[in-house]
Amino acid sequence: LDVKPITGRTHQIRLHLAFIGCPVVGDTIYGHRRASLPLNRHFLHAWRLTIRLPGESQLRTFEAPLPSELLLVLDQLRLEEAARRS
Repeated sequence: LDVKPITGRTHQIRLHLAFIGCPVVGDTIYGHRRASLPLNRHFLHAWRLTIRLPGESQLRTFEAPLPSELLLVLDQLRLEEAARRS
């Protein structure tokens, strides 16, 4: 999912995703409280960031793999989905 805020208002993306029935995992304000998930934060991750560093003219891109804590949550959600389908 690739989303970009339009107005910069606080919680804009979280609120809109919850409104259409797709809240951010781990969002206890606009989403569903899931005590069973091993996560103490929102499931949000910037896997790529492109910026112009101070004093440089070219854009630089940095990438970061998904943290292990988020990989664990994905595994658990996949297991739960597989159990529901069987």
